[in-house]
Order: sequence, then C-alpha cells, then structure tokens
Amino acid sequence: MLLKEEKSCQECGRVIIGRIDKRFCSDQCRNSFNNRLNSDVTNYVRNINNALRKNRRILMELNPDGKAKMSRDRLLSKGFDFGHYTSSYRTKDGAQYFFCYEQGYLPMEKDYYLLVVKKGF
Repeated sequence: MLLKEEKSCQECGRVIIGRIDKRFCSDQCRNSFNNRLNSDVTNYVRNINNALRKNRRILMELNPDGKAKMSRDRLLSKGFDFGHYTSSYRTKDGAQYFFCYEQGYLPMEKDYYLLVVKKGF
C-alpha cells in the first residue's frame, strides 16, 4: 500500500486537502502569495514608477488636445521630473522626443517644450 504524500500550502504551510495539483489551502492564501510575488519589491522601483505616473499625469493635464507648447518653468512648477521617462525617439533630422508612456515632449528653443501624444494608443 502506497502512502499519499501530504502537500503543504505554499503561503501558510498548512496541509492541503483536495486535488493532487492544488498548491494553496484557500483563495486567501493564493491571493496573498500572488500579491506578494507581483508587488514592487523595493522602494527604488516603486519610487520610479510613481515618478513616471506623475510625469504622465502632468503631461496629460497640460496637453488635453494632443499638441501644446509649454515652458520648462510651468512643467517644473507642476512637479515634472525630466530625469524619468519611459522611452525616447530620434527623428531623421536629429530631434529627440522623450515619452512617459504615450505622452511625450520635444525640447525646443528658449526652454520651451512641444507636448505631443504618441499615435497608435
């Protein structure tokens, strides 16, 4: 006679009763395990994500029509951080756009920026 090996919950360690492929003893343990696994582990990552979301919100607020010209001072007064962006794009003529997700900006003359929205979103 073979003895069935007892399996333990991956979250709390309690003995699992039920299907052979079950990994957690309850929905609460499954959710806790996955939430912990998928959370931002470090403050560093969380702070960068917060800065990127804040930059995107600022660009969306200042550019409701999809294209606008804005001064550097106005962006800074809202709390915009030029050091955080998700991507950049250089055109054939050398102009470099910076994007926070789909919201972007192009540095222009005299501390002004052209605010744009990336097409296809």
